[in-house]
Amino acid sequence: MKRLITGLAVVGSMLTFLPTPMAPAASNTATSLLPLDGPNQLETHTFLNCFKGDGHCDFIVGADMRTPDGVTGFPPSLWARQTTEIRSTNRLAYLDVHGTGQFERVMKAMGSDEVTTVYFGEGPPDKYQTTGRIDSTDWSTGQPKTDVNVIVCTHVQVVYTGVNTTSPSTCAQTTFS
Repeated sequence: MKRLITGLAVVGSMLTFLPTPMAPAASNTATSLLPLDGPNQLETHTFLNCFKGDGHCDFIVGADMRTPDGVTGFPPSLWARQTTEIRSTNRLAYLDVHGTGQFERVMKAMGSDEVTTVYFGEGPPDKYQTTGRIDSTDWSTGQPKTDVNVIVCTHVQVVYTGVNTTSPSTCAQTTFS
């Protein structure tokens, strides 16, 4: 029995040298479905994670086609435009948005930012998503502002042979944690 206790003491002391886990994030996810052609559905999704430590949020918005066989991309004749609005209900928060996609544009306004992404042709589901970072800053101090909520809403217009439709808005909202 003494040997077991000594072994536990050694393991316990080794745990103090392990790296500390990353700071937790406040997160939210939203998904919407809209009928397309036949049994297929247009799926839009929004993922939002906000970190209080440095006052930033990571987001992913996207679209795909849900078929009876599962999630897939779109057909070769696809043209789609996804519009994503990022805002807070607190007017003292300046949300600076940066997207990472190849065919996107960020329009900045006083109260909200809008990311527009254009997609062309066929591909896997991850081709039709935009990722980015939101930095929350206090207008009056220039410091990170983490006592606010962040709202990310997206909708997408999808056009391909025989289909021309626009999804409803899919919104995720969270605070910093």
